[in-house]
Amino acid sequence: MAGSEDFPTPPWRKSRKPAALKRQLSQDLIVEAGLRIVDAEGLEALSMRRVAQEFDTGPASLYAHVANKEELLELIYERVLGEIELPERDPSRWKEQLRAYAMEAHRVLSAHSDLARVALANIPSGENSIRAGEFVFGLLIEAGMSPRDASLSMDRISLYVTGDAYEGSLHYARMRAAGLDSPQEYFEHFVRQISDYYRALPSERFPHIRKFVDELIADDGEDRFRYGLDLILDGIEARMP
Repeated sequence: MAGSEDFPTPPWRKSRKPAALKRQLSQDLIVEAGLRIVDAEGLEALSMRRVAQEFDTGPASLYAHVANKEELLELIYERVLGEIELPERDPSRWKEQLRAYAMEAHRVLSAHSDLARVALANIPSGENSIRAGEFVFGLLIEAGMSPRDASLSMDRISLYVTGDAYEGSLHYARMRAAGLDSPQEYFEHFVRQISDYYRALPSERFPHIRKFVDELIADDGEDRFRYGLDLILDGIEARMP
């Protein structure tokens, strides 16, 4: 008699495929899945239920590894901060190193949708966030700044970096909502609208805005970030002993 594997299944009977083995859940896998969702769909799309769907399971199975959505966001943010590369501190080159750090942190945060929002109103508590804070704080103190001034300087730089990265992410969210795939196309359309509106303002009430429209829209986001960063660094330098 032929084996059962040679016998056809009747067309009215559903064939059943062997169930695929599920991956063993872990905190690392959950964080990786959450980061993929944030990168692709933004923070608003992230939920415990949405992450559970990535593993074909229910939200309850995640709570053995992550307490809630707030903890998951902190873990995702902490994972991303680990991408920031830090050199050995050199106090003699503090300004150059601080500029490079701010540019690197801005690049990393901007690469992950609107994740920078998680940093706002949060106190650094994870290893990677404290590692970055120790780099900046220690660099300023070793360069001669008082601990109080170094603390305030570190706080303002962090807020500037995260705030600018978050604002940039809002533009990309609007771009997706408008169904546009090209950032260049979106920003050209956005700037053109602003330009046309400013040029239509009554010149007797807004003479400078209307006269210098080209200067107001001349620089892109990266140029503006660098300019603001230099203003902050120059202010820190002025307070150095």
